[in-house]
Amino acid sequence: MNGRHRYVALVAAASVLTATLATVAGARTAAAPPVGPLPSGPTSTIQTQVGQLVAFALPHRPSGRVWRIARAIDSKVLVQVGEADVGANVVLVFRAKGKGSATVSFGLTRGETAKAYEARRFSVKVQ
Repeated sequence: MNGRHRYVALVAAASVLTATLATVAGARTAAAPPVGPLPSGPTSTIQTQVGQLVAFALPHRPSGRVWRIARAIDSKVLVQVGEADVGANVVLVFRAKGKGSATVSFGLTRGETAKAYEARRFSVKVQ
């Protein structure tokens, strides 16, 4: 390879690397912000056993408002296995993975913003 071909190959490789890094960096900044402080709302307690499924049905809301998982869930106790629109509700399904307690908190936000307009909390005890 002569000097000119080496230069062209180096510029091409640098361009590909730059485009790849820009894509990865853009993907990181595209994540939704975490849900902010939750207003008061109903709290329910659920008892189940390891291996069972637990479903949470949350009512659809108008004007672009969506239910989002608001806080981290102990993945040693519960793991999400599905989500679907069912009639007038969005239903999130979790599998009880291990013994213990986990709180599942949902916040109603306008799109993927931080402000929560409503909240629902579920305390799940797995035996």
